[in-house]
Parts: sequence; C-alpha cells; structure tokens
Amino acid sequence: MSAQRVVITGGASGIGLTLARRFAARGDWVALCDADAAAVSAAQEALPDTIARHVDVTDAAGMEAFLSEVETSWGGVDVVCANAGTGGPAGRIEDLDYDAWRACLDVNLNGAFLTCRWAARVMRAQGAGLILITSSTSGLHGVPYRSPYVAAKWGLIGLTKTLAMELGPAGVRVNAIAPGAVTGDRMDRVVAMEAAASGLTEDAVRQIYVKGTSLRTWVTADDLADMALFLASPAAARISGQVLAVDGHTESMVP
Repeated sequence: MSAQRVVITGGASGIGLTLARRFAARGDWVALCDADAAAVSAAQEALPDTIARHVDVTDAAGMEAFLSEVETSWGGVDVVCANAGTGGPAGRIEDLDYDAWRACLDVNLNGAFLTCRWAARVMRAQGAGLILITSSTSGLHGVPYRSPYVAAKWGLIGLTKTLAMELGPAGVRVNAIAPGAVTGDRMDRVVAMEAAASGLTEDAVRQIYVKGTSLRTWVTADDLADMALFLASPAAARISGQVLAVDGHTESMVP
C-alpha cells in the first residue's frame, strides 16, 4: 500500500499522538494540530517530518488556515482523523455551568464539524478518502454526571452515520471509533473529576470502569491506533457508517 496523507486533530497528545506516531511509522505523511502549544512543539521534535501546528479546533479561521496549508502542500488528503476532544465538566445537570456545557460541545462536536466539512469537500472532489471520528463508548451508553460529554459523543455518532450516507456515493468512507477507558493522563483527570462529582474514591471509580467491561480491562491508545490503521487499509474498503468500539465490551457505566 502506498503512503497515505493523514490529518489528525488533537494530535499532539494521548490517542492523537499515538495515531500520529503509528501512521508516520508506516511511512505515511502526517499533519496534526492541537490546542496545546507545548505539546505541538514536542510532537514536532519527535516527528520532524510531520506538519504540526498550534490550532484550537474551535477556531474556524485557525482551522481554515491549517487545513488550507495541508491541502496546498499535499494536493489532497486520504485519511482525516477528527480526534480532538475534551472531557468537559462533571456533575448533576442542575449544577452544571452553561458556559462549561457549551465549551465541551464546542470542542467535541463543533470542532469535528469544521474538520469534516473540509474533509468532505476535498474527498468528494477526489472521489476517495476516509474520515475517522473519535467518539466514545459514552456515545453508546449514558454516563452519570457526564451529560455534556455524553451529548457531544452521541452527536458525533449521528454525524458519522449522516456523513457516511452523504459521501458514500462519492467513494468516501466515514466511520467512528468508540474508545472505552484509555490508560493515560487524560483518564486520570477524568477519574479524579468523576470521583469529586459522585462522592466516590478515585479507586472506586476506576473499579467501576474495569468491572463494567466484559474483559475487565482498560484499553491503550495503541489499541485504538490498531483499529484506525485497519480502517485505513484496503482490508476495510467496504466498511463505512460504522461505530467500532474498542473498549473490552462495555456492559455498564453505573455504579
């Protein structure tokens, strides 16, 4: 398989950085953006052949500039990973701040819109391409005290299904990956936030995640990258409109 041109949002840390490393390791061209300037600098140093830019996915002008640079440099794109996300606030809905609610949806859902809108235009014109949207098992199951995040991740699944319908006739595939609890700094912060909101200890929250899956385990960013690389391969040429959970099979998120 020849080298692919891959764009990753939220690509300087966590799942996004693992995706960037894995695509680059197999010889693909990679461009990433991230709202964390220090993380972008570190990613650029680690992956010197990568286009790495400090851009917040909610900044329409910034995203237009980044994506235009990619399009000018490459002349097209083969894989777009709409991966940028944020955990948002935790708490009972009656206690949530409206600005915090909107900020969560802005990053997770509106950022994906800006990314996918560009990808759809470019891929429709070239008659091929793959859009991968990072949702979550929270987009398949309700999670107490996490309503903004859950609402955004369910919205991403609706976006996936709809774009697969719109772009399929043009030869473009659209799928969502739904991670479960992924080991790393981000989930450490989520666990601490959920513990504070629920009154449970952090260890108790972690056990809920573990016991709530059939395989009794968390997953790694490389598990997610394995799925992404498969979906970007010829072996997945007929897979579109799907939500592929990489989560050890979530049974319950309720204590």
